[in-house]
Amino acid sequence: MLVRCARSRLSVWAALGVLVLCWLYIFPVYRLPSDKEIVDEVLRQGAAWSKNLTGIGLYRNLITKCCDPKRMFAVTKENSPMGKVLWYDGEFYHSHTVNNETYPLFVQETPLQLPLKKCSVVGNGGVLKNSGCGRDIDQADFVMRCNLPPLSKEYTEDVGSRTNLVTANPSIIEKRFQSLLWSRKAFVESMKAYGSSYVYMPAFSMKPGTDPSLRAYHALADFSSNQTVLFANPDFLKSVGKFWKAHGVHAKRLSTGLFLVSLALGLCEEVTAYGFWPFSVGLDEQPVSHHYYDNVLPFSGFHAMPEEFLRLWHLHKSGTLRLRIGRCP
Repeated sequence: MLVRCARSRLSVWAALGVLVLCWLYIFPVYRLPSDKEIVDEVLRQGAAWSKNLTGIGLYRNLITKCCDPKRMFAVTKENSPMGKVLWYDGEFYHSHTVNNETYPLFVQETPLQLPLKKCSVVGNGGVLKNSGCGRDIDQADFVMRCNLPPLSKEYTEDVGSRTNLVTANPSIIEKRFQSLLWSRKAFVESMKAYGSSYVYMPAFSMKPGTDPSLRAYHALADFSSNQTVLFANPDFLKSVGKFWKAHGVHAKRLSTGLFLVSLALGLCEEVTAYGFWPFSVGLDEQPVSHHYYDNVLPFSGFHAMPEEFLRLWHLHKSGTLRLRIGRCP
């Protein structure tokens, strides 16, 4: 009887030990620097930056090995033939089988002319406000933007006007355009701000986002838009998530900005990122709004923005990519 009790206690403690180890793996115990510490660190670095071709090549190889962005960043007829099961990367146990309805919507193969040379990846951080970075952004060969940001005249001096690829989260289609169930014209008109760009949509990340994404595709097609809709490949998004988790970013889901930076690191010869500053104070120790166009905060606990920034800052210091923070010269 005593032996049985001792064994059962051991089993309980062993199970608790496993749970603690799993928790620490998912949510490791470490202290993130404070906003002020990060401001001080960035100020110490100053404007000094030197491109590191070795570092750029290393990261391109790492991302190619883990995620194969050249072939896999978008769903294509080549990588997703009829009958293929696309497992949603944002949900367990949900999938979409490529069928007669969805297969014709896919591009034949990756449409980008690779390799891309100088790329601007533009986040939507409030640090862009009064930055004067618009001209720098537009001078890149390829400009990527996040989540259908406003590009009206009041912002172009800071964020530029050119767009080659813009992401469109299905939640934006749902909230801003009522899931395109009533009127589609306002959506199509608003998309003209992004010119003849690629519209990159995670249609197969979460099940509720599939139908709004497909409606967005048909709305642009029906109005003869000059834009090309690319559906994000859930296998690519899942691989990128695993890559950054192994490199110290622990979150329920990566931000759209980090997905785009990962894509750029895999496809571009030189990457400059703008608008990536998730902290409440700027380099002048003045308050910074969350976005350059509003101060609406995201859901707490969904992204790990400070962790993402620290990874990007490490790449900046190593010369692998360039982070523009504050005013552009």
